[in-house]
Amino acid sequence: MHDMNNVEHYQDAERTLWKRYGLEPSERYLELTDPTVRLRVVEVGSGRPVLFIPGTGGTGPYWAPLIRELSGVHCLVMDRPGWGLSSPIDYTKDEFGSLVAKMLVKVLDELDLDSVDIVGASIGGLWALHLAQRHLSRVHRVVVLGGMPNTEIGVPRFIKLLSSPIGAIMVRAPMSPKMLRSQLEAIGHGPSVAAGRMDDFIAWRLAFSKYTPSMRNERSMVRALRAGDGWRPGFTMEDRDLAQIRQPVRMIFGSADPTGTAEMWQRFIAQLPNGELVLVPGAAHQPWWDAPTEVGTAITSFLNH
Repeated sequence: MHDMNNVEHYQDAERTLWKRYGLEPSERYLELTDPTVRLRVVEVGSGRPVLFIPGTGGTGPYWAPLIRELSGVHCLVMDRPGWGLSSPIDYTKDEFGSLVAKMLVKVLDELDLDSVDIVGASIGGLWALHLAQRHLSRVHRVVVLGGMPNTEIGVPRFIKLLSSPIGAIMVRAPMSPKMLRSQLEAIGHGPSVAAGRMDDFIAWRLAFSKYTPSMRNERSMVRALRAGDGWRPGFTMEDRDLAQIRQPVRMIFGSADPTGTAEMWQRFIAQLPNGELVLVPGAAHQPWWDAPTEVGTAITSFLNH
């Protein structure tokens, strides 16, 4: 259970960031079984439903600069299990792809959605692709923002550190502004940080770190998904998995994103029957924070195609 005082402090920080972008979302909680989990979904806007699945960078209002660029969209912003204000699950109990696909089907059922477009960032893109592979009729189109876990990349240095014994200390120590800026610079956001474009993000992300157990839960997840120096089978997408995804997929990758290279992701996308790669010059791992209008336009044109 979340400490209610911490929840209130965190929600205050969320409201501040949403308000900065002129957005006033509502929220609801979904009670799922098998696995038993309480998931929070934040809703913004009206129109065609689009499910947003976040990466390790954040959740909720970390999407705000992008959502402000979208019109005619009912944005359903999900906190992943253990992330934000959703409860955690045990990732050791089932194969990752099967587990997340099963969970997302139940999410769509609870939201009364027969099918949906999905925008996934980083690991959230992996969630979306696992669902699209297994349940063709439930997914229209998929947008993947930034690089995601992939066998060709291996386990990133930060994830190795997070899942190590040192990681147990990291996730309990208060995050400092300097530490967070360093992390953002490491994933390519140095110019935006230096220009002050991420000051509001930083204030919210520090509250996220302080008032939610998200990083402790994320550590548990990556420890469950690692196998030696690589990933557990069933976590990342193999070529044969990608070949089964019939839906249109657009990957939007920033040239400053250190998660793989544009050439590597072009090879990845080429395995998809209906995949395409859009490169955003100078953008980082969360490209909508560096180029919100460009990324928003790329998403809108794709969803309306």
